[in-house]
Amino acid sequence: MKITMTRYSFAVSTALFATFLAPTPIWAQAAAAPAKTTAATTAQPWKKIPIPPLHAFKPEQPKRIELTNGMVIFLQEDHELPFIDGSILIRGGNRDEPADKVGLVAMYGQAWRTSGTTSISGDKLDDQLELKAARIETSGGAANTSLRWSSFKGDFDSVFASAMDLLQHPEFKADKLALAKRQIDTSISRRNDDADGIAIREAIKLVYGPTSPFARQTEYATVNAVTLEDLKAWHDKTAVPNGMIVSVSGDFDAAAMEQKLRAAFEPMPRGQVMAEQKFTFTDPTPGVRFANKDDVNQSNILIVGLGTERKNPDYYALSVMNEIFSGGFGSRIVQNVRTKLGLAYDVGGSFSASYDHPGIFYVEAGTKSTSTVAATKAMLDEVNRLKTVPPTATELAKAKDQLLNAFIFHYDSPDKILNEQVTLAFYGYPSDFLEKYKTGIEKVTAEDVARVANKYVDASKLGIVVVGNQGEIKPALSTMGTVTDLDITIPPPPAKGGK
Repeated sequence: MKITMTRYSFAVSTALFATFLAPTPIWAQAAAAPAKTTAATTAQPWKKIPIPPLHAFKPEQPKRIELTNGMVIFLQEDHELPFIDGSILIRGGNRDEPADKVGLVAMYGQAWRTSGTTSISGDKLDDQLELKAARIETSGGAANTSLRWSSFKGDFDSVFASAMDLLQHPEFKADKLALAKRQIDTSISRRNDDADGIAIREAIKLVYGPTSPFARQTEYATVNAVTLEDLKAWHDKTAVPNGMIVSVSGDFDAAAMEQKLRAAFEPMPRGQVMAEQKFTFTDPTPGVRFANKDDVNQSNILIVGLGTERKNPDYYALSVMNEIFSGGFGSRIVQNVRTKLGLAYDVGGSFSASYDHPGIFYVEAGTKSTSTVAATKAMLDEVNRLKTVPPTATELAKAKDQLLNAFIFHYDSPDKILNEQVTLAFYGYPSDFLEKYKTGIEKVTAEDVARVANKYVDASKLGIVVVGNQGEIKPALSTMGTVTDLDITIPPPPAKGGK
């Protein structure tokens, strides 16, 4: 529930420098008023430096191509360095795997690359790529799997050929699947070591439901049930061109690159794309869930409920509300629970929004055992204050400025611009969604924030998860209502032979 800056353009750096000098948002287009000459400015000559108006910032969008077989391709030229990076995003992820084989996509994503192809093993492919300082990686995610490659410009043809070989002729091997299984089994055995990890895991299950594809967890039995045939069947089912988005960025000519990609991908026949599942979501049952961990002297607290989707018309107002509530050290939750009351050394939250399903509204804190109840009540008080105390003019202006000034970091490199467009295309959002975000945030009023707080925030529809040392929590959690003990026992591995 919890972004890297790589290459800055000179224009972006200039814009950011001007932002720190002036109190106006980064999107402001007018020059700041000339500073008055006073004794103070005489003593501080840098205040006499004229600040020019910012240029309109319109990042160059990638070229979009759609092949006759349904594949979508994005090309983003970037001639700053002699590298070329590529990615193939494939529809279908771990939320689509069978409930009795949770972990299949994770193992597929690993064994696909480590196994290699029918013409070269994964280990030999490693050696070839190492000599070129290149890489090819595969992975599995919640909604997709992916194949990515990166190389020097001069090695693109050979590395891309290897990536295509891996896409079209994978050879899943038993020893590589066994390795993936051992690694997941190890993570299962250690999943109760960290109190924060327990709290997050159980909070997600509370919001979405323990059997929801968004909350399921791997178990020894589900890992053990996955076979080589499952990996092969998954690849055959998902690796179809009309279920893929290909993106390439780097030092190349777009027209020449388009020809190469067309030659490689257009011969692939259209297939049956994995159907989108329909999910239903309900608010979590209120109450306190507790997991005892007697080897700690602190409590991890999570108050959770359903968030929203980015396509929600109220997304902009909710974003501003979220910034006021939990947007850093100046937010209400930090200032009141941590700074003023001193009830938590770490506190935060978010009314999060996902692309195709509700995100999670959460407030989290870490506190000493004896402050557990007081910290939880203070967090709930701040949630309720969202409904009863509208934002001040200062809170509103600060929140909007922070969101808008941070927004440029979606665009501070060609790679980020490309990735944003790929994500929007994958989830069916309009290509100008990010530009609309700026306008949407600017239009939010204090009345809008108060309206969405009263519409979407309801403490009676929030659940509480606490992980801590029961013997040290005073007063007891029962002073807040009914407490349900969480069973975090790890089911043992199945007996050999499946008996």
